[in-house]
Amino acid sequence: MKTRVQIFREEKNLTQSELAERSKLSLRTIQRIEAGKIPKGFTLAAIAKSLETAPENLIQNATNEAIFNRAKLINISALTSLILPFGNIIFPAVLTYNSKESKAKELGKEILSIQIIYTFLLSIFLITSLFVQKKFSIKTPLFIVILVLMKCINFYIIIKNGTSLTKTKDLCIRPNINFI
Repeated sequence: MKTRVQIFREEKNLTQSELAERSKLSLRTIQRIEAGKIPKGFTLAAIAKSLETAPENLIQNATNEAIFNRAKLINISALTSLILPFGNIIFPAVLTYNSKESKAKELGKEILSIQIIYTFLLSIFLITSLFVQKKFSIKTPLFIVILVLMKCINFYIIIKNGTSLTKTKDLCIRPNINFI
């Protein structure tokens, strides 16, 4: 993925060496920035001046990417329920409430709402399965079947939302009500 600096540089038909010379920075610095390092302070000002643009135009995309990377991390942290009971609520909650960006926090709350609803439904289904198994004298452990099925559904939701965050920068599967 191209950085904003690289896009602006290519629009001006400049090579990395020419940009380095114009901005009075080293070629290695330009290469690092185009590899993903976010420029700050003097470096940012020098590159912006050389590219004849405002400094915020060069870092805006990087900031947005950081927000969606944080949202993807919150989403994928819900998979910890495969190892730790209620990990799908604990870890996303910690990551959400430690987020500084409001958009990442908003997406995190939606992810957390999905996981709370999922955990509630899982609990209800597991408790109900014991009674159903006894009532109908079912020999196979219905408890395990429901647990595996619900874990697969949650895995699907997490993967689907992760893919959607990468492609559209939004959640594909979201709760109708956000109670957090």
